[in-house]
Amino acid sequence: MQQLRRFARPISSFVVLCLLGLGTYLPVGHAAIISTEAVVNAEQAQQQRDHVRDLLNRNDIKTYLSARGVDPANVQARVDSLTDAEVDALASRLDKHPAGGGLLEVALIAFIVLLITDILGYTDIFPFVNKKAK
Repeated sequence: MQQLRRFARPISSFVVLCLLGLGTYLPVGHAAIISTEAVVNAEQAQQQRDHVRDLLNRNDIKTYLSARGVDPANVQARVDSLTDAEVDALASRLDKHPAGGGLLEVALIAFIVLLITDILGYTDIFPFVNKKAK
């Protein structure tokens, strides 16, 4: 019995110290009420971040960025590091200016300029234009 007490005392002291030490390393949980608006904003921010990632993962955009020396992995890391407000601003700008947007306007303006120069006789592009006799 004496031998058991002699071994049990240091072991029990060690176990008590370990339990006390474990209590200091456990993180403390904090409970709070999360508003519906906060949940919706977080979900919208995640959807916009996914939208920007999807746009930047397109093959044509990857080749465009790679041609200019930008690493696609670096682009993804930068998108991940953006704040929610920055992602919102970027997504809204990308949605306002889709790729190829404004091509019709540019073509129409070029056609009108060429038509006017052809009517004035500076160019000879369109056969259907009646030119001034020289």
